[in-house]
Amino acid sequence: MKKIELKQTSSCCGSPHLTQEINMQPQGKSNHLPVAIIGAGPIGLAAAANLTERGENFILLESGSQVGHNISDWGHVRLFSPWQYNVDKAAERLLTKHGWSAPAPDELPSGQELIEQYLLPLADLPEIKSHLILNTKVLAISRKDTDKMKSDLREHNPFVIYAEVNNTTQRYEARAVIDASGTWGHSNPLYASGVLTNEERSLSEHIYYGIPNIQGKDKERYLGKSIAVVGGGHSALNTLLDLAQLKETDPDMNIVWIMRKNRVEDAYGGEANDQLEARGELGSRIHQLVNSKQIQVVTPFKIQKISRTDGKMIISGKNREGSSDLPGIDEIIVNTGSRPDFSFLRELRLSIDQATESVETLAPLIDPNVHSCGTVRPHGERELRHSEKDLYIVGMKSYGRAPTFLMATGYEQVRSVVAYLAGDYEAALKVELDLPETGVCRINNSPMKKDESSCSTIPTTNSSCCS
Repeated sequence: MKKIELKQTSSCCGSPHLTQEINMQPQGKSNHLPVAIIGAGPIGLAAAANLTERGENFILLESGSQVGHNISDWGHVRLFSPWQYNVDKAAERLLTKHGWSAPAPDELPSGQELIEQYLLPLADLPEIKSHLILNTKVLAISRKDTDKMKSDLREHNPFVIYAEVNNTTQRYEARAVIDASGTWGHSNPLYASGVLTNEERSLSEHIYYGIPNIQGKDKERYLGKSIAVVGGGHSALNTLLDLAQLKETDPDMNIVWIMRKNRVEDAYGGEANDQLEARGELGSRIHQLVNSKQIQVVTPFKIQKISRTDGKMIISGKNREGSSDLPGIDEIIVNTGSRPDFSFLRELRLSIDQATESVETLAPLIDPNVHSCGTVRPHGERELRHSEKDLYIVGMKSYGRAPTFLMATGYEQVRSVVAYLAGDYEAALKVELDLPETGVCRINNSPMKKDESSCSTIPTTNSSCCS
């Protein structure tokens, strides 16, 4: 049953616009509201597959024009994890039932291949397609007729999701919310303080956040330029490799790698000891480029200011010796990680850790000041609970600013959450996950000396061994 009610309301400017109120209910359960999933990326679609498998009703809201919309921004990038870690088990069972041929488990997909060979076929299955609503941007979520301050009967009121569709506001009611919207598009800024300044905004024309398509549409932007890459994680390594490849045909290019790490070696990861061969090879190739002087390394360096004079940017900051300037920069590529957007959850009662901005109970398990990817223990519904009953933040967003997330972790999160929502509490508690090790990751239980470091001790940039 699908109940649609149209109402005319007033916008903030006083002009009327159309509000569509939608209550999607399964046949035979007129009082049963769906679970609302926010975001149709890999984790959101995995939640949909698990709900389908358990016979639970749901709606899947995606702001983009297709599933995996954010992934298309880095579709040219090849993942370092093979297919065996990138496909959710419930999704695979559902796809196989419809005749899907799984990619070779040991092959490495690009972002675009992940979309075309996995996400699009999954979304096109009739069990999911009928519940998928594209081009729908969530603006706010609240309890029905109940603001954040009200406690009386709060848990008995359904959630109401306010979303923008074609300049209209639509409202969807749900019994539970799974926020799998991720953190893409909410990049950390350049400055070591974590603050986005007017100087950075004013130079946005010369700053790229993410991994540009250097071998494709963005090639001309970087030819013959002096480029600063900021960040010490795998996004930065991928960017540096692409720039180094372009430099082979354009020796006038200059590549500067800026990090906050104490030593450049801390960015190489496990290299030959990494259980993911491609991840280890990534660090090894960068190691060789640094040794051959193809990349100029500036670390540790904490950026405090950027300015532009005579057509060139100057990056100012502090190193071990004190204040220092890096002049003559044409372009900056920012790979400093991302942060979650909680704006549309403002009317709900969140349990968020103040340091990591991850789910509060999860924070001690993933804090990069203490943990690395290989030491994060499996976790599920119990660790993902908020003060707001039946609200779950999953996937990359559940980790907040911590950079140690893997897709396989998100798949296990939603399996556990969906089991709980379906009333299978035993399955929700049984959380199991086998993650590949880097060879260098470990728990840091003691203070580090100035010259000691591991991937588990640097909390600053997108510097994890598994992001």
